Amino acid sequence: MKILVTGAAGFIGFFTSKVLLEKGHEVVGLDNINDYYDVNLKFSRLGELGINKSDAENFNNFCKSTNDNFSFVRMNLEDREALPKLFEQEKFDVVCNLAAQAGVRYSLENPETYIDSNLVGFLNILECCRHNNIKHLVYASSSSVYGLNEKIPFSTDDNVDHPISLYAATKKSNELMAHTYSHLFNIPTTGLRFFTVYGPWGRPDMAMFLFTDAIVNDRPIKVFNHGKMERDFTYIDDIVEGVVRICEKQTQERLDSNSLYKVYNIGNNNSVKLLDFIKEIEFNLGKEADKNMMPIQPGDVEKTWADVDQLIKDYDYRPNTSIKEGVKSFVNWYKSYYNK
Repeated sequence: MKILVTGAAGFIGFFTSKVLLEKGHEVVGLDNINDYYDVNLKFSRLGELGINKSDAENFNNFCKSTNDNFSFVRMNLEDREALPKLFEQEKFDVVCNLAAQAGVRYSLENPETYIDSNLVGFLNILECCRHNNIKHLVYASSSSVYGLNEKIPFSTDDNVDHPISLYAATKKSNELMAHTYSHLFNIPTTGLRFFTVYGPWGRPDMAMFLFTDAIVNDRPIKVFNHGKMERDFTYIDDIVEGVVRICEKQTQERLDSNSLYKVYNIGNNNSVKLLDFIKEIEFNLGKEADKNMMPIQPGDVEKTWADVDQLIKDYDYRPNTSIKEGVKSFVNWYKSYYNK
């Protein structure tokens, strides 16, 4: 198939593109390469996909890769002229929308960015899918939509009307928008609620990276809610395996059953205490962290845990990488990439 992967210079988008290419698909990657975090890391990921940095720096420049099945374009999702032209020109079969302004805490300070990328940009994607006969739209949602839900583990059958960050609200909005377009225009859409993704090439604003970087460089780490946090940490390979299976699966049965709109959790189906996660990092670094215990931050929830029964039922798939294995893999990558 020919697949558009948005957010291709991002953490999940990079690995998704890589695996789709390994499976023989033609992939067009799109990313605006914003400076929310170190752009050099984003260009390095693109380099792994065979894209030259100097080619990728210019907006709307269509870049060919050393891999014949991959090309890249730097573009804003909210560009209402450039994005429709791209769809018309490339004639994609499937769209995998992994681009978004990420981060819960950042949304408290820069709300406009989230509206532009996550709402206006997503509407633009939906409109392009509508007018270009896209067979399936797969898009990133987030475990943050569960907000103040107290029932554990979180199920896709649960009500999600209590988001506690603008980021979470935009992700819930994406699901509602997708539902509308599935209903009105018969577009198969699948939303994926990711649970705390970590692993090699991970985002520098995420706990895994922040903790490792601070410990290596003799800085204290910030431990929120005095360590009384639990997360369903999910290894990148497990996330991508789920994304790719869903992108590849034929959607005719969805069309036949009139079940065009779907949402799944992708998580490890296991909640890990934050302090145990930190211990695993300390073990792999051979160094103890200087912990600065702090109160819970606005927008944070105490515990996440994914019910993945629906994913198992429909795709015979369940993430299963252990924290022990996943943390070791990240620390090894970090040491290698930063020459530590």
